[in-house]
Amino acid sequence: MPKAYIDGREIEFSMGERLNGIQAAARAGIAIPHYCWHPGLSVVGSCRMCLVEVGTRDTESGRIIMLPKLMPACNTPIKDGTVLVTHSEKVARARAMVEEDLLLRHPIDCSICDKAGECSLQDYHFRYGTAERRAEIRPFTSRKRDLGDITLFVDRCVMCSRCVRFTREISGASELLIIRRGAHEEIDVLPEQPLNNPLSGNVVDLCPVGALADKEFLYKQRVWHLRRSPGICTLCATGCSIWIEQNQDRVYRIKPRENPQVNHWWICNAGRYSYPRIHDPKRLRGTVRRTGEALVPVDGKALLRELPDRLRSAGRLALMLSPFLTVEEAYLACAWIRSLDTQAQITVGPIPRDGEDQQFSGGFRISAQKCPNRKGVEEIAAYFQPGGPTWSEWLNAAGRGEFGGIWVAGGYVDPWIDGPTARQVRRAGLLIVQDLFPTPLSDIADYVLAAGAFAETEGSYVNARHRLQVARRAVRPPWGNRPCGPLMWDLLGRTGLYDPRRVLSEVAAEIPYFHAALGEIPDIGIDLRINQLAEVTQRQPVV
Repeated sequence: MPKAYIDGREIEFSMGERLNGIQAAARAGIAIPHYCWHPGLSVVGSCRMCLVEVGTRDTESGRIIMLPKLMPACNTPIKDGTVLVTHSEKVARARAMVEEDLLLRHPIDCSICDKAGECSLQDYHFRYGTAERRAEIRPFTSRKRDLGDITLFVDRCVMCSRCVRFTREISGASELLIIRRGAHEEIDVLPEQPLNNPLSGNVVDLCPVGALADKEFLYKQRVWHLRRSPGICTLCATGCSIWIEQNQDRVYRIKPRENPQVNHWWICNAGRYSYPRIHDPKRLRGTVRRTGEALVPVDGKALLRELPDRLRSAGRLALMLSPFLTVEEAYLACAWIRSLDTQAQITVGPIPRDGEDQQFSGGFRISAQKCPNRKGVEEIAAYFQPGGPTWSEWLNAAGRGEFGGIWVAGGYVDPWIDGPTARQVRRAGLLIVQDLFPTPLSDIADYVLAAGAFAETEGSYVNARHRLQVARRAVRPPWGNRPCGPLMWDLLGRTGLYDPRRVLSEVAAEIPYFHAALGEIPDIGIDLRINQLAEVTQRQPVV
């Protein structure tokens, strides 16, 4: 196999594999500082922060021939025998000069900059910069420019051009451009063409300094106060991997989490700015029972006693599963309703859609299905009731009064049911609704249970491409709200704390579609479709 040598360390790579110096060094556990390079964008080699010594090692004699000049690692292809020196006096001097040059014009406004604490310029200055500043510290004025979805702090920009390349190569809208030349270069937009596309928020993540600021996050929190948890975006069937960042159980920011199999390095604006719904004052709170025209709060322990008794005496039961539920929640809900009525009718609720799928360069997709777990919930429902009713068939049966008790396990983030449809469902003698927001159905239900939002729920989702991913709980739900999983866990009489990993292991052991999930499941996910097809192939007779 071809070999390269990074600071004396030998790395191997396969024939035909394309690596540059930064990627090869990372494989050897060596970090090369950089501003302009990004694995998802084209290479420009403009910042010069990644300068290294480059040479070639003769495979027969072992002799090393080094080039006289430093070369940018981002633009140096790695071949068999390539030698890189990333730590030397020559390299250290070059990095210090680059840092010094950037800081000649950069405002020292870290005390008010949102990027303070996660700024590459800060980190690289302390690691690679000079011990003393040779230029005079002058008063600065931080010029702001509204680019549309994003605010630009002009003086902070280091002209890495990541944002410009993103709008040209990934989002395809090309709103951002570089005006003027030399020391007068600036990022700007054309008149009457502001930055406004479904992926525009990603330029804030790409910016290595505090030049591009998120209007929603600006001056809201210091980044060192935030705690992050791995999560899954639940606003479409793509199921992007995200970081949910919170402080004291309040979510302040959502950022993309790298996942090469799903969303690469990006998320759309709809998912990025979905967190205000978690703390929306219109959300349902606690558990209430309808007594006449009054709504009476119900204690959690009393609820666990009341619901099974009332449902058993209601007659034939039915369950509607929302495509916003996790795999574990759907499984426990089905198991519980069948423990009360072995003939309970199970269906999957309406699937919200909006237009057609949006495909972007590099493979990023925004799905038209605006729910995270249709495939996972459908597989659970089909396991408990093969060939079960569709939503419309189930709804017609409810309208004919065939069900004595109905449990609606909702969790929709947008309005999903209208008044006439709600009245069809209400013909049941007992109606229990668990949802996030008030609906015409919750307005006429006998019991209304407040559900948990995506950041308050732990479990797994299966996206449109049959990939199962695990999300962690980031914040605690409001007092009195119980996500569907923990509630069903208690209703089934299981002891101890709710354990979604244990439930998923049961699901994987029982349902063939989920067999690939047996064992420990990484947050990045596993592809159920590939494993399922492999099993089908193995079952085919050999001719």
